[in-house]
Amino acid sequence: MSMFCYQCSMSMPNGCGSGGQTTGSCGKDENLARLQDIMIYGLKGIAAYRVQADHYGADCKAIDDVVNETLYFTLTNSNFNFDQHVGQVMKVGQTAVDMMTHLDKAHTDTYGQPQPVKVPQNRVEGKAIIVSGHDHHALRKLLEQSEGKGVNVYTHSEQLPSHAYPELSKYRHLKGNVGKAWFDQKDLFSKFNGAILVNTNCIVPPKGKDYADRVFTYAQVGIEGATHIENDDFTPLINKALELPETNWQSDETVVTGHHHSVILSLAPQIVEAVKGGKIRRFFVIAGCDAPGKAGDYYRELARQVPEDCVVITSSCGKYRFNDLEFGNVPGTEIPRLLDLGQCNDSIGGVIVASKLAEVFECGVNDLPLSIVLSWMEQKAVAILLGLLSIGVKDIRVGPRAPEFFNEDITNFLVENFDLKLTGDPAEDLKDMLG
Repeated sequence: MSMFCYQCSMSMPNGCGSGGQTTGSCGKDENLARLQDIMIYGLKGIAAYRVQADHYGADCKAIDDVVNETLYFTLTNSNFNFDQHVGQVMKVGQTAVDMMTHLDKAHTDTYGQPQPVKVPQNRVEGKAIIVSGHDHHALRKLLEQSEGKGVNVYTHSEQLPSHAYPELSKYRHLKGNVGKAWFDQKDLFSKFNGAILVNTNCIVPPKGKDYADRVFTYAQVGIEGATHIENDDFTPLINKALELPETNWQSDETVVTGHHHSVILSLAPQIVEAVKGGKIRRFFVIAGCDAPGKAGDYYRELARQVPEDCVVITSSCGKYRFNDLEFGNVPGTEIPRLLDLGQCNDSIGGVIVASKLAEVFECGVNDLPLSIVLSWMEQKAVAILLGLLSIGVKDIRVGPRAPEFFNEDITNFLVENFDLKLTGDPAEDLKDMLG
């Protein structure tokens, strides 16, 4: 694999320098370069959340300061100290936690406290618009401008949790959800007759023109042939939807979302009683950014095999691997066995819930009956992983394959200091986590 050296600005096979060496004229070794990769990927994830927070006027100066400081840290001939690199990586992780906290507050202040909701899945009727992405602000603007126009609006992928917010679900033409994770776009969108809005990353360019003339993009998103929304004016998108044929898909499927950390904490007394009474044995956080391919079936198999006396907490688009399964309630309780925190940025809810439970049980987070298994695909998943590591969470499993920047030394460091593990066989991993 070719690597880029941030210190001497050279891209060479096996690292900087010549002859396959991992240290070049700048004295930069491969491990420091990879730690800087991790920093940059984490910053990209933070930046995605930061742009969304700007819709709500959130005060993110402290976030911006760390972003600038970290970029400076990676500047040519700036730092060659391994321990300081690790410290900066952890600082990026803490900043990711802070950023998600800001965005969570902005969302609840603006749209109200999310509530669990059963959403119609894959049922579409009439003139329609699909909204794919993470941006609740863009969805709200579209709902405001399309109300009473004879257009139905449907969510896709990470936009599903919008249905749980009172100030979004109040719009009667927000009808349901279609499809699953981001990578089903080419098949889903080509079959759909209506207009399409993609408002954040995770867009998949169509082959040729295909449905590109029906795609509208927002903010930083763009593809050839699509129309870009300017100044939050969704009129062109609405008019396009009205021009296009109707879509009529019949389905009795539903999917549940809306288990925001405030909802889970409202169940805390019942959860504590169930744990103490032996009705809940363990919590499994099975979440993350999904990727195409059969390797991701690991998460479905793991979730399917989790015993009935255990709770699965999920978030992000990784949940689509298994959220069609029937989990029901923990036997003898009214506690759902599947709790969907929401989008990837809502992963902060898992930290809040774990911290609160640790308080109640008077123990550390790592002493809780809790296992975390993450799927990773893109930069926001890196930011979330660093966030967990920065607050000292250990024994996390990551898969379905190791990130490319995890060389042997970096992997060993994470194993030794954080007990990080790579996913393996679902049944064997489950047996190990259950102890």
